[in-house]
Amino acid sequence: MRKALGLEYDGSGFFGWQTQPGGRTVQDALEAALGAIAGAPVATVCAGRTDRGVHATAQVVHFDAPVERPESAWVRGVNARLPETVAVLWAKTLSPEFHARYSARSRTYRYVLVNRPVRPALAARHAGWFHAPLDLAAMRAAALVLIGEHDFSAFRSSECQAKSPVRTLHCLTIEQRDATFVFSLRANAFLHHMVRNIVGALVCVGKGKRAPQWLQEVRESRDRARSAPTFAPEGLYLTAVEYGAEWQLPVEGEASRVALLHA
Repeated sequence: MRKALGLEYDGSGFFGWQTQPGGRTVQDALEAALGAIAGAPVATVCAGRTDRGVHATAQVVHFDAPVERPESAWVRGVNARLPETVAVLWAKTLSPEFHARYSARSRTYRYVLVNRPVRPALAARHAGWFHAPLDLAAMRAAALVLIGEHDFSAFRSSECQAKSPVRTLHCLTIEQRDATFVFSLRANAFLHHMVRNIVGALVCVGKGKRAPQWLQEVRESRDRARSAPTFAPEGLYLTAVEYGAEWQLPVEGEASRVALLHA
């Protein structure tokens, strides 16, 4: 029986999503809780593997349940065995053709950035920070050259295992509210560190070090060394995974923590 779950988690205390020998990952915590409910080992697959310190408000996971349990067991029962920083939001039984990763049509990430002279304390683990003033108009102009289907080699990690660097970036918006910037990116899929590398390049433009057209030069170069450093993980959130209507999966809103950061 294939099951799909919706998750939210605070990634600041985990070494990312993917299981590791040390066991301090979101996947390790979730599989242990699922195994306790199922009475047998359970293997999971997620829509997007988040890195160390990265959060999620709408991660989607699938697994093949070895036993029948009511959906409430896969939500409240699993939550009772998870750390307080991870929660199952919903559970749904689907056909074996559903795949959390390969059935997804798009993913949306948001990066929350505090822009003020002194570093934040309350948001230290939940937002990025940059000390110098940023030019919103310049960053928005630079962002336009990234929208569409492109080779994003200049924005991928050297550790990226994707077979192709070509991705389609459907949307990239930047909003400002007082001292907080929120970068929203939606694409068919993302390369390793792609969002954080794009944010780093946009900040480079925003602080006036580079002109907006520089970002097109970086993109066309396909050279990671031509771009800006990777931005910190704390401000990054996986906020949506889109699937076809045939799967009838719940659509989750933003987590309260994200709302609080720019309230």
